[in-house]
Amino acid sequence: MLTDFYISFSAVCFTLLGLWLIVVQTRHGEWRESPLHRRRAYGVATHFSLPGLMSLLALVDPASSALWRVSFAIVATGGVVALIALRGPAPGRFGHTAYGLAMALYAMVGILAIAPGIATGLMPGTAPVRAEAILLIILVFAGVNVAWLLLFEGAPSVRPPTGTAPAHWVSQPHHHDAYPRELARPAQWLGTTGQG
Repeated sequence: MLTDFYISFSAVCFTLLGLWLIVVQTRHGEWRESPLHRRRAYGVATHFSLPGLMSLLALVDPASSALWRVSFAIVATGGVVALIALRGPAPGRFGHTAYGLAMALYAMVGILAIAPGIATGLMPGTAPVRAEAILLIILVFAGVNVAWLLLFEGAPSVRPPTGTAPAHWVSQPHHHDAYPRELARPAQWLGTTGQG
């Protein structure tokens, strides 16, 4: 088991996730009204959180191959399902390519966890856990690039439906309209009866 690698890799993944959450917080005003941008932001979060989760699970018992195989298979399958459900690739050809690549990488991680003999068959002399590590590195790298694309993408402005307006668009009553009426009754305004 690549214990030292997964210790460092999990720290990198969760650091990137924390940075991404800061980006989402700064763009929250633009993205909260756009379901597509919310799905894209969540998709980027999976690029960092799921590989970090797999790394932590691999460290629970480094001597147990069954543990990392089962955990990697479950988390990778969850990654594929999540990306299919989100339907939120980044804009442009590169964004769509990175989205498809991420799903393919999650699928490959899951397949290698279920059938680790494939790794030694395709790459003789390579342990399945090392092949998994390479796939996870590529997955996180793709996530960084997608995050970069979304960071500079503008969200469309959302207008309220016809006939409605947000509270800050509704004109407030002007205080000067009431001012002359108060002056017309100076006695009441001053709290006196107006009699000597």
